[in-house]
Order: sequence, then structure tokens, then C-alpha cells
Amino acid sequence: MSAFDEKNQYAVGTGAESPNHGVKDIIHEKGNAIGEAAEMYGDIQTAEQYGYVQRGLKSRHIQFIALGGTIGTGLFLGISSAFANAGPLSVLLGYTITGVAVFGMMQCLGEMATWLPLPGALPQYCARYTDPALGFAVGWNNWYQNAITLCAEISAAALVIDFWDQEGKISPAVWITIIIVIIVALNIFAVSIYGEAEFVFASIKIITILGLLLVALVIMLGGAPDHDRRGFRYWKEGAMKEYVGTGSTGRFTGLWSTLVNAAFSYGGVEMVAVAAGEAANPRKNIPKAVRRVFWRILFFYVLGSFMIGVTVSSNDPALTDDNAKGAQSSPWVIAMKNAGIPALPHIINAVILTSATSSGNAFLYSGSRYMFALAQNGQAPKFLLKCSKTGVPFYCVAITASISLLTYMSVSTGANTVFLWFQNLTTIAQLFTWCSVCYTYTRFRKALIAQGVDRNTLVFKSKWQPYTAWIAFVYFALIIVFNGFKVFTQTKGGWGSDQLTSFFTAYVGVPIFVLLYAFWKIFKRTKFVNPAEADIWSGKAALDAEVWPEQVPRNALEKFWFWLC
Repeated sequence: MSAFDEKNQYAVGTGAESPNHGVKDIIHEKGNAIGEAAEMYGDIQTAEQYGYVQRGLKSRHIQFIALGGTIGTGLFLGISSAFANAGPLSVLLGYTITGVAVFGMMQCLGEMATWLPLPGALPQYCARYTDPALGFAVGWNNWYQNAITLCAEISAAALVIDFWDQEGKISPAVWITIIIVIIVALNIFAVSIYGEAEFVFASIKIITILGLLLVALVIMLGGAPDHDRRGFRYWKEGAMKEYVGTGSTGRFTGLWSTLVNAAFSYGGVEMVAVAAGEAANPRKNIPKAVRRVFWRILFFYVLGSFMIGVTVSSNDPALTDDNAKGAQSSPWVIAMKNAGIPALPHIINAVILTSATSSGNAFLYSGSRYMFALAQNGQAPKFLLKCSKTGVPFYCVAITASISLLTYMSVSTGANTVFLWFQNLTTIAQLFTWCSVCYTYTRFRKALIAQGVDRNTLVFKSKWQPYTAWIAFVYFALIIVFNGFKVFTQTKGGWGSDQLTSFFTAYVGVPIFVLLYAFWKIFKRTKFVNPAEADIWSGKAALDAEVWPEQVPRNALEKFWFWLC
């Protein structure tokens, strides 16, 4: 069934001839943004008082936001420690297994986001379909996770710049300030500017990764200046290294240690749903992004981790050099240097800098939209709903951007140390988000069935449900529980400061999430939502009433471009 048929079948209203007549009139007179706001807030006056986000993200923006926002420092820098600790096969398996679980989560999110593409999305889905307390916990958990990851990316960018400033003549605070100003400028004016920036950033990253994969293949086959045909030599050194314990146990713990690293690298894949509320023609563009982004990311990360494993030894001391500057510890840079390719490390370092800035840009955007969604839920101050004439929730952007000032901590404690601390702190929050998405989907599915909506008529119907959702949920929950397992194996002599820090960074997210949920549960005395009473309709009539022009390719080149983007 087409999107048009679906919206006619499930439109909400009381008019016999045209159930969406009132919403259509508002959209025709006031525009799409005010029409959506009027339905969400209940009246035109409130909608005009606060304004609303605008659907300024084109199809190509959505595709590249979904892809480029997740290709950050994890693939270029963060993978080094996992590779050194676990070996090439463990890293490859870790990224592949986690990628499959992420596929399951994205299937769940894609169905909900296509049915009702709202700004911020996730907190509203959790509050509507599961429990308002879960919406509160997920919303604020996501907000702090994005705000702190913003710091992590800025910290990583400052770290990368040291590659060209080996003597440290310029303070990292200078670079931190410049990057913060750039990121804020890209977010504060209009969402289309943010979209264009992400399109450019993502294009650079994608072209670079494709180039790196090609160069890595050449190095593997002996075509580099050193003419050393490496093949699978480095796998023979230890494809699966022992991490904690010996023998099979040690190799299994090595594999398990890569799962947390992979989760951090895939973090942000759900941004496509966050941007759904500002996407043009969301019923067409969101399903396209969900269907494609997973395979694109899996291609880059899985193939990338494979090529790293055949071009760099996991025993190379440069991977774990605490004194390394910039991208010197990046396995890609190490591979180029070892192969005698002098110019490429500088190019890679520049791209990593672009990548970190891009990811920071994306996390500021998504963090501000999570806060906006919380305000729509009535779980954050109402003034946060205020949007500029260009549809930017500027109070949300300003508050989220202010957290980036924590990045100046890196000036005194060392950018690399802060980056690793932030990485551990945010990974657990990311996993709570994914678990919440999977569980909320099961409630959404029950609500559709209880309210007589045939899933076969949906524009996007996720696969193999509800088994996909539950398998992904259990997988992410296991990583949450056991992600800090190493600290419990270090019992000789008791725990020192290092062990306490490791325990804190591994599990601090658990009490944060539980306390957020318990606070709203007790404060508002919320109850689990009955599927038959779940609000799967509010906001849908306005979206169904919007008409988007069909793009018809005029030639073969446009046909390819429309297919790609």
C-alpha cells in the first residue's frame, strides 16, 4: 500500500468527508511547520508563539547525516587499543556481531520513525508507547550522552592537531575554542546549513575511507614502496589474542573487549530518527536511510577493520604509545609509515580532524533535539520549545553547546586521557538508548495490533519481529552488564585508583539511568501505557496532510543521483 493509501486509511479526525480538513487548512494558510506545531500543541496560538522546527533537510542530507555522523574518531583512533588488546580476528568479529545487533535496533527504530517522524523522536516514542518515566530517562540520558560525546569529539580534534605541533607551541585551548565556534555556527542559524555541512563532511570521510581501503589492499599485496607482500602474515602472529586469562578463555575475553569499542564506533547511527522531524518528505526519505545506512556503515567498519588487520601488526608498539601525538597511534597512519608512504599520514590526519569536527557537529544537533523533544513531552522547561524564524530551537542549542566548555579539561589532564574517559562514559549511555529503542518497539507493535493497524500496510515494516527486537535488546543488555568485566579479575592486592576509575567509567551510566527513571516514576506516579490507549496518532494527521512534489529524473545521471541520495 502506498503512503497515500495508508494515510487515508488511518487518518484521525471527526469530519465525515475529510477527517484532516482542519489540519490541511492550517498547513495551507500557515505552512507545514505551524500545521505540525498546532496539532502537537493543541492550538495555533501556542504554535505561533513558540514556532516550530522546519523540514529543511533534503534527501541527500538525511542519507549523509545517517552515514557520516557515525564515522568519527572511533574508526580512525578508537580502534587502536581494541586491535592491540584483542588481535585482528577478534576486532573483525566484534564489529560484525555488533553491526548485526545494530541492524536489529535500526529496524525497530525505522518502523517507528516512518510512522511518526518527530523531532528528537526517541523520548517521545518511549513516553507514548511504554512509560512517561522511560521517556524522561531516555531523553535526559541521550542528552547528556550527546553533550559529553560532543566534548569527546572536540577533545579528539585537539589531540589530532598535535600531529602538526609536536613541540606543543600552541595551547590546545586555542584549537578547542576554534572548533567550538565552528560547530555552534553550523547549528544556530538554520537546519539546512547543518545539513549542507554534514553532506560535505560526510563526503570527505567516505572518499577518504574508500581511498584508505584501496591503499590498504595495495599494501597487503606488496604494491607499496617497501614492496613487502604482507598477505595474512599478521594474522599468524595471533588472530585472536589472549586478553584476560589464557587459552580459549583469554581469547574469548579479547573478543568480548572489542564489543564495547564497536558499540562506541557505531554510536550515533540512530541520528536518522532524530533528524526525521526536520526531514523533507520523511515517509520516503527515512525508510531509504534506514535500509541503506546499516549496510554502508557495516561495509566501512567491517571491511575497514579487516584491512587494518592485514596491514598492521597488533603487536606494533605505536598502537599503544601514550606519548603519540595526533593520529600517530592510528592504525591507518602506522600502516602508511611502515609501508614507506610519507605524505598520506598528513592527509589522514587532516581527514580525522574533519571527521571529529563533523561528529561534534552532529552530536550538538542531536543533543539539542533531544532536549526539544523533552520539552514537548513536558519533561523540560517550556521555554525550550522556542524556535527561531528559521526553525532552530536556539535555547536547546545554546544549553547543549555550553557543555562543550568541559573540553577545556583536556588542557591540563591530557586530551588523550580525557578522550578515553569520555569514550567509556558515553558507551554505556549509548547502549541504554539502544535497549530502550528495542523494548519500546515491542510496545509500539502491540499498540498497532491493539488499535487495529495492519502492519502489512505500513510504509516501512521491520523484519522478523518481535524476535529481532528482543535479540538485539538482550545483546545490548549483556554488554551493559559485562562491559567492565576486566576490573573484577584484578583482585590481587585490592583495587587501586586505576581499578576504581575503570569501574566508575564502566558502570556510572547504570545508576544515572535508573535514578532518572525512578525520579520521574515517583515524582509523577506514572504507569505503563496500555497498548490499546497508547498515543500513536498525535502529530500524524499534519504529516499525512503534507504534500511533497515527486522528483522525476530527467536523465541517467539524475536517475543515479536520486538512487544514491
